[in-house]
Amino acid sequence: MPPKPLNGMSVDVEEWFQVGAFERVIDKADWDRLDARVEANTGAVLDLFAETGTRATFFTLGWVAHRHPRLIRRIVDAGHEMASHGWDHARVLTMDAGTFRADLARARAAIEDASGQPVTGYRAPSFSIDARTPWAHQVLAEAGYAYSSSVAPLAHDHYGWREAPRYAYRPLVDSALIEVPVTVAEIAGRRWATGGGFFRLLPGQLMDFAVRQVNAEAHGAVFYFHPWEIDPDQPRVANAPLKSRVRHYSRLGAMAGKLRRLARRHDWGRMDAVVAQEARALS
Repeated sequence: MPPKPLNGMSVDVEEWFQVGAFERVIDKADWDRLDARVEANTGAVLDLFAETGTRATFFTLGWVAHRHPRLIRRIVDAGHEMASHGWDHARVLTMDAGTFRADLARARAAIEDASGQPVTGYRAPSFSIDARTPWAHQVLAEAGYAYSSSVAPLAHDHYGWREAPRYAYRPLVDSALIEVPVTVAEIAGRRWATGGGFFRLLPGQLMDFAVRQVNAEAHGAVFYFHPWEIDPDQPRVANAPLKSRVRHYSRLGAMAGKLRRLARRHDWGRMDAVVAQEARALS
């Protein structure tokens, strides 16, 4: 019997005010004046991972790495992988190839300076590599990235690429770059998101089902969440749309416990290890 696949645990490191839900109500010019909480809530994530023996990949904004180098060193010293989440959470679909290239370079420089480690992985903010950005994988390959985990293979009002492969694939015929989509559950022909806010809001058994489903196909599942999701005391943005507030703030107090249980139920590791596993399957 082949060994059970390793699953990828991933954390998208950003401040509570940098999320897509608030991008139209909080000006980037105000960011430095807002309550900085990423060091504390990411520290709580690191404590949870230490407790459960979990290794993970931290897809981090260059903006955060530049301002919180001690946090980046703490992540690295705990044995986790550093990867890029772009500079300031600008969606790829808002850029052209040249702007995207510059964003990648700026973020990578900040993360590598803070961590002392090479950055070879990337996740697009709001999973914004999709059918509208067919050039993005080529730019990543030219920049020397080994992998991306930027595609959500489902239809959703905020993001998604329903036609994308569900499992790891090589998006370019002339490059070794691997795209490892985040895991979705497939039930009766419909795909369900399982990470982040969906994990917070929906029963934890849905993610368990998705992991087992993906593992049965000899692939590793990819789970993601954000440090602000275990921070119920974060400030409230009263002028955000109701839908955004419901999605962002619901069940924040329950998230840490759900994460702790999920971490203990499955075999989790860094994304670079999962990518190596998937690359062997693709060869």
